Amino acid sequence: MANVFNKWKDGLAKSSKAAFGQIATLFGATQITPDTWDDLEALLIQADLGVDTTDKVLDELEQRVDKEGLTRMDQLKSALRDELRSLLMNPPIIIMSEQPTIILVVGVNGSGKTTSIAKLGLRYKSEGKKVIFGAADTFRAAAVDQLEIWANRLDIPVISGQPGGDAGAVAYDTVKAAVSRDSDIALIDTAGRLHTRFNLMEELKKVHRVVGKAMPGAPHLVWLVMDATTGQNALQQARAFKDAVKVNGVILAKLDSSARGGMAFAIQKELGLPILFAGLGEKSDDLQPFDPDAFVDGILAELS
Repeated sequence: MANVFNKWKDGLAKSSKAAFGQIATLFGATQITPDTWDDLEALLIQADLGVDTTDKVLDELEQRVDKEGLTRMDQLKSALRDELRSLLMNPPIIIMSEQPTIILVVGVNGSGKTTSIAKLGLRYKSEGKKVIFGAADTFRAAAVDQLEIWANRLDIPVISGQPGGDAGAVAYDTVKAAVSRDSDIALIDTAGRLHTRFNLMEELKKVHRVVGKAMPGAPHLVWLVMDATTGQNALQQARAFKDAVKVNGVILAKLDSSARGGMAFAIQKELGLPILFAGLGEKSDDLQPFDPDAFVDGILAELS
């Protein structure tokens, strides 16, 4: 358990030392003053909570200060921890009742989709599940190569097609192969889509439909990989994917490389989507199930 907590603490070191470290400096004062609220607002926005989420946090804190008669900064620090934690929903238990369970993984170019798929494959294989990959990112030959390298390394079968070929056909073949091989889980990579490119988003919708034709009810899960280093800019992208292919969970990749950990709070408030996993490092086992308590404790480590 301590090892898992250390993963979170180490993975969130950049966020903790950057904007949230400045919040720690602010909380070095003894008394709450009118300037406290302006300073805290600026630092929370800088930490990438976003304006709306920051306003909500400050409103709740001010109400709590008035109601409970708080006057000291150490009391406000405890209240801030409580408010940030309240913004994060507990991740749902991932139920994989279908066999095979088809998981479509989507996101923009460079978000970390392919690497996240590999790490998920390793996690599920280590749990004794039979996994198969689908390399349906035919738009980028390097993505197919990358997934095939991971598949060989992990000894997981992969279905792929020709570079520039029909992504829907690869997704269809992956589902059929998962059924015929009695797989438990199929993880299907898709081409990175810019949410502003209408034709590319339409093609992604087609892949979603084709998977449903290959197996009624599929895909059972659609997970959006978001790059934590992009901060608030990723939210508009995420809305487009949510609308297009019914995303029901988020993988927050590259959290260890980001000083913008506050983005997690905005994802919950703005999108209403649970964060399922977080990337806390480069190692294959550094994709961790999202732990709201460990996350809040990690980003506020400088306040401890």
